[in-house]
Amino acid sequence: MPKAKITAVLWTGRALQNAVSIKKYLQDNFSNKEIENFYSLLSAFEMAASAFPELYPTSLVKRAIRKAVLSKELSVYYRINKSHIEVLAVLDNRCDIDKWI
Repeated sequence: MPKAKITAVLWTGRALQNAVSIKKYLQDNFSNKEIENFYSLLSAFEMAASAFPELYPTSLVKRAIRKAVLSKELSVYYRINKSHIEVLAVLDNRCDIDKWI
């Protein structure tokens, strides 16, 4: 197995805005348990992606972007740069897709 290389994970403004929107959506429609699970999934993603940046598959449309499906409800889009991993967007699949476009 290849040796893990720790890489910094940086969040774009859009990704942070997505995360805040998802948290608000969860607060309005679900319990605190789902909010804790959301943060747990994001934390696990950061640890896995920082150690193994190529763990998740590339997008079929744009090869430089990778899609991490963290659960059936949550997906994260990111790209690998030379010095860091850049999280581009976080999508909650339970939300109305028209709100994200």
